Amino acid sequence: MTTSPGIHVLTATFDDLPARTAYDVWRLRQQVFVIEQDCPYPDLDGRDLEPTTTHVVLLEDSADGQAVVGTLRVLDDGDWARIGRVVVAPAGRGRGLSGLMMDRAMELCGDREVRLDAQTGLAGLYGGYGFEVTGPEFDEDGIMHVPMSRAARPARP
Repeated sequence: MTTSPGIHVLTATFDDLPARTAYDVWRLRQQVFVIEQDCPYPDLDGRDLEPTTTHVVLLEDSADGQAVVGTLRVLDDGDWARIGRVVVAPAGRGRGLSGLMMDRAMELCGDREVRLDAQTGLAGLYGGYGFEVTGPEFDEDGIMHVPMSRAARPARP
């Protein structure tokens, strides 16, 4: 799906991700979460491999082909969906790319309840998608977060 000139949204399970794209997704997550944000944690937690996990990847056309400029994952936590590992490459920030990924993630979640843990400074972004803070602020790896949820939407007749 093309969303703007040169930007493409790829939606895939782990098994459907091209190998180079998967590598670039994990490299971006490491670059931002572990190195830039100085949060050494086990990013490869096994949830990426779950057959119900969907990866949303933003690809930007470049001279070398396509570069991963953003990614997130949508997990199936039983009674609700969970959005996590939301990241945009430094060169892609300020261009509305997180919104493109969230639009697609919300389509994937449909009418289900959706939960996420937002960095406190990004709670307003998620609030624009109907998320509300559901608990106290907490420290995760030295970065303050808030739990947020979007209630399930009533079934349509």
